[in-house]
Amino acid sequence: MTAAETNTKWAALQERIAADFDSDVPDIKVMLFLIGVQELGKGPRKFSKRQKEELMHIATCKLFSQLGFYELEGLDQDGWPHWKLVKTIPNYTLMEQEMVMKSLVISYFEEGEV
Repeated sequence: MTAAETNTKWAALQERIAADFDSDVPDIKVMLFLIGVQELGKGPRKFSKRQKEELMHIATCKLFSQLGFYELEGLDQDGWPHWKLVKTIPNYTLMEQEMVMKSLVISYFEEGEV
């Protein structure tokens, strides 16, 4: 997928999520938070700031597992997933990192994960 295609699909996904949640257009952090909540699999509740950061980390690990960088180790006693790094992630430029994250988020939503 080209950068232009990624950006077009990203904008469409942002509009869809904004409409689904009757909210502002979400940025990448909001998308990661939503994926983290989905992966946690717990019902709606309030999360502390630390838990929100952990949810975004869970999402990042889940997304990068699509490329073989992380593997799910299992769940802790509270049901939170834990991942392990199995392959070094390349040193992407900021622009490359943004495109990779956007394309992984798009794939996640297209595959019906959320």
